[in-house]
Amino acid sequence: MKNQEVNNIKLGAFVLSGLILMIVAFFMIGKNNNIFGNDFKLKVRFSNLNGLTEGNNVLFSGLQAGTVKEIQLINDSTIEVIMQINSKVKTFINKNSVASVGTEGLMGNKVINISPVKGISKKVVEGDVLKAKNIANMDEIIEKLSQTNNNVASISEVLKGTVMRIDSSAILKLINDETIGINLKASLQNIYKATNNANIMTVGLNKIIDDIRKGKGSAGVLLTDTIMASKLKDAAIQIKSAGTNANLMALEMNTIVKKINYDLNKGNGPVNTLLKDSLMAKNIKQTVDNLQRGTDGFNQNMEALKHNFFFRGYFRGLERQKKKEQAKLLEAAQKN
Repeated sequence: MKNQEVNNIKLGAFVLSGLILMIVAFFMIGKNNNIFGNDFKLKVRFSNLNGLTEGNNVLFSGLQAGTVKEIQLINDSTIEVIMQINSKVKTFINKNSVASVGTEGLMGNKVINISPVKGISKKVVEGDVLKAKNIANMDEIIEKLSQTNNNVASISEVLKGTVMRIDSSAILKLINDETIGINLKASLQNIYKATNNANIMTVGLNKIIDDIRKGKGSAGVLLTDTIMASKLKDAAIQIKSAGTNANLMALEMNTIVKKINYDLNKGNGPVNTLLKDSLMAKNIKQTVDNLQRGTDGFNQNMEALKHNFFFRGYFRGLERQKKKEQAKLLEAAQKN
C-alpha cells in the first residue's frame, strides 16, 4: 500500500514537471525565443516605431533573424529597441548595417528590417547599436496622397478655366483660320529665301575681301601694291605743286592787272592807248575772267582731292605738318 502511494507521488511529480516544462516551452515559443540556441542582442533607436511591439519579428535581408526583445523610451524623441538575434545570423551582420521599421506584406504585422550596406566593416558584437533608417509609414503616405489629390484637383480646375477661356478667345480663332496659316507659311518661305540670299551675299563679300587681301582686282592692287601707293603719293605731291604754282600765277596776274589798271587810268604811252581801246579792254577782261574761273575750278579740284579716299590721308598729313611748322614759328616768335 505504501509503495502504491510512493509511485503515485512520483507520477504526479513527473506529470507536474512535464506540465511546467511545456508551459515554459509554449511561453518561449510565443515570445519567439530560441530555446536551444545561443542568441545575442542588438540595439537600434528610432524616433517613431509606427506600431512596432515586443515580440515582432526581425528580418535580415528578408530572412527571419530574431525577434523584438524589449522596447524602452529614452526621451520624448528617441525610442530604443532591443533585438534578440539568432547567433547563426551574427556572422553576416556588419556594424554599418541599417535597421528600419516595415510591415509583413501590405497590411501585415510590423517588423524590423536589417539591411546590409556596401563597404568594408567589422562584424557586430553583443550590444552594438545599429543605424536607424526612418521610412514613411502608411498614414504618412496616405496623407501625402491626399494632399497630392487635392493639388491635382486644384490644378485641374485652373486648367479647366484656362481651356474655357482659350476656347472662347480670339487666339483660338486665329489658330483655326486656314488663310492665316497659308500666309504664315508663305512668309516663312520668303524669310527662308531672304536668308539664303543674305548668305549668298555674305559669301560674295567674303570672296571680294579675300581677293582684296590677296591683291586681286583693281581695288586689291590699289590697297596692297606698294608701288602703286608710291605713285599715288608722287601724284599728290605734283598736284600740290601745281596748285602752289597756280596760286603764284594768280598773284602775279593780280599784280599785272593792278599795274595795267593804273596805266589805263593814269599812265601814258602805248599801254594806255592799247587799254583805252574798248574792244581790247573787253578781250582782256574776258581773258582775266577766264583765268579767274580756271583758278577757282582748280581750287575746287584740289578741295575734292583732299576729300578723296586715296588722297585723304596724304592731305591730312600735310595739314598736320603745316600745323607743326606754324606751332614752331609761333614758339620761336614767343621766345624772341
